[in-house]
Amino acid sequence: MGPICQAWKKSCPTSSASFAPCASNWRRTTKTCRTLNSPSSRTSSTCCRRLISKSQALMRLKPELIDQLLHPTLDPKAKKQVIAKGLPASPGAAAGKVVFSADEAVRRAKDGEKVLLVRIETSPDDIHGLHAAEGVLTTRGGMTSHAAVVARGMGRPCVAGAGAVQVDYAAARLSVGSVTVQEGQILTIDGVTGEVILGEVPTVPPQLSGAFGIIMAWADEYRTLQVRANAETPNDARQAKEFGAQGIGLVRTEHMFFDGGRIIAMRRMILAADEADRKVALEELLTMQREDITELFRIMDGRPVTVRLLDPPLHEFIPHTEAEMAQVAKAAGVPLNRVRRRAAELQEANPMLGHRGCRLAITYPEICEMQARAIFEAAAAVGKAGGAVPVAEVMVPLVATLQELSILKEVVEKTAAAVQKEQGMNFTYRVGTMIELPRACLQAGKLAEQAEFFSFGTNDLTQTTYGLSRDDAGAFLPEYKAKGIVEQDPFVSLDQEGVGELIKVAVERGRTARDGMKMGICGEHGGDPASIEFCNKVGLDYVSCSPFRVPVARLAAAQAALKLRGEKALQPSTKAAKPLQPAFGPW
Repeated sequence: MGPICQAWKKSCPTSSASFAPCASNWRRTTKTCRTLNSPSSRTSSTCCRRLISKSQALMRLKPELIDQLLHPTLDPKAKKQVIAKGLPASPGAAAGKVVFSADEAVRRAKDGEKVLLVRIETSPDDIHGLHAAEGVLTTRGGMTSHAAVVARGMGRPCVAGAGAVQVDYAAARLSVGSVTVQEGQILTIDGVTGEVILGEVPTVPPQLSGAFGIIMAWADEYRTLQVRANAETPNDARQAKEFGAQGIGLVRTEHMFFDGGRIIAMRRMILAADEADRKVALEELLTMQREDITELFRIMDGRPVTVRLLDPPLHEFIPHTEAEMAQVAKAAGVPLNRVRRRAAELQEANPMLGHRGCRLAITYPEICEMQARAIFEAAAAVGKAGGAVPVAEVMVPLVATLQELSILKEVVEKTAAAVQKEQGMNFTYRVGTMIELPRACLQAGKLAEQAEFFSFGTNDLTQTTYGLSRDDAGAFLPEYKAKGIVEQDPFVSLDQEGVGELIKVAVERGRTARDGMKMGICGEHGGDPASIEFCNKVGLDYVSCSPFRVPVARLAAAQAALKLRGEKALQPSTKAAKPLQPAFGPW
C-alpha cells in the first residue's frame, strides 16, 4: 500500500472491511474511483478523509486574502522594473499615464485615456481626479492619509508615502534617482506590495466564484458583530450592499461637496460676508445634500444610515495659491481680496486640533441646522414614496464635553420636529456622537446622558492618544519598528493596550449610564481582522469599513466569534487575527 493509502488509513474512521460506504461517497464526489475496495487506485491524496466543519473551514482562511480577490493583481509571470516602493495603502494593481493634477486626470479620462494620479499628497480638492484615475501614488502620507482612505473607499489601488519619488509640478515630471518620468508616460503601481514600476505591467482580473458566496454565508451564520460600510456616494453604497453591508456606519458629508458646482456653493458659504449671505448659500447646499442622502436611504432600503455632520476645518475648501484664489473669486462671484482675507483667517497652526467637527457647528449653528434638515427631509421623502422608512442616525463629531453635544442635539431635535410637522409624518432618528478624543472616552458616562449611540472614530482617537499625526508618522515609525518600540503601525491595527483601553472604559461607562446603548467603530480599523477581534471582545455592536473591506470584515467577525467559543484553526500556519496590511514601511 503506497503513501496515498497510508494517508487514507490514518484519516478514515472506518476499517478496511467497512470501506465501501466511505469509498462510495468519495466516488460520488470525485468521480474517479473505479474499484471500491481498492484504495490504492485512488488518484487523490485527500480521498475518504472526513469533511471538516464549516466553522473549521472559516478558521483556516486568511481574511486578508479575500481582499486580494476583489481587485486586479499583477501578472506574476510578467517582468517588471521596480523604481520605488511605498506603503501598500489600498489593494489592487493599476497602470496609466502619469498626471500631476486632478483636472488633468479628468480631462484625459474623458478622452478615454487610463491615467495614474501622482501627487505629493492629496486633499479634498482632488476627489474628482481620484474618481477619474485608475490609481493614485503619493510621496507623503501613511496608511490612513487622505489618499489612502479615499482610494480604499473607491476600490482604487494606492501606494502612499513613496518618499524616494520626487515630484516637480512645474516641470510636470517625477524622478527617482536617475530615472525621470514625464507627464503622459506610463507607470504601474501595486497596492498590495507598495511597488512603483516603470512602464505597463499586465494585470490579472479578479475572479469570484460561487464558493465566495458560500464562505460569506457561512461567516454570517457565526458572527455576532454587524458589518456596515463607510459610504457617501450612491456607487459606494450599492457596492457595500452588494458585498453584504448591513447599513452605513459613516457618511462623511464633506465628501459630497467637492464635485463640480458643489464646491463653488460650499465656497460661497465660507466666503459669505454675514449670516444672511451664509444662509443663502446654505439653501443651495441643502438641495444638494438632501438629494444625496435621499439616494443613500433608498439604496439601503431601511437599513441604518449614520450621517456625520461636517467635520473638516473650512480651510480645506479654500485654495491657497494666488492663481487658484483668483479662480475661486471668479466662480463664487466675490472680490479676490475677500478670498485672500478669508484664507488668512482660516489658516491654523494645527488644523487637526483646531476649528473643526462640532466646534464648527457651535460657531455656525446654521450649518448644523441645514444638514439636519437635509437628513430629515430625505427620510420623509423616502417614506412618502413608499420605500422602507429609513433609520436616520445623526452623528456629532469631535465632541469633548456634554455641553457641546447638548447644544447641537437641541438644534437637531428642533429641526426634526419642524420637518415632521411640515411633512405631516413621523420618522425614527437617533442623535449620537463620534468618540475621537481621550476626554470623550473618560466622560462617556456623562455623554451617554444625551448621546443615543457611540461610534468610535479610531483614526483620530489614535492620533490624539498617541500625539501622532497619521500623515507624518510614516517618516519615523519604521525606525520605531526596527528598534522594537512598536510592533505595528497603530493606524493600521488598533493599539489594544492604549487606545483599546480607552474604548473599554467608554463602553463600560456609556452602557452603565444608558443600558444597551448601541456602539460601533467607524475608523479604518473597522476592516482590520485583529481590530475586529478586539471589537468583538469588548462587546461593540458593529464595525464599519470601506465597501471593499466588507467581505474581509464579515469573515474576520465570524472568526472572532468562533475564537470566543474556543475554536482554533487546526492548521497552525493560519492566524485569523493577522493585521490586514503590513505594519509600515516598504520592506
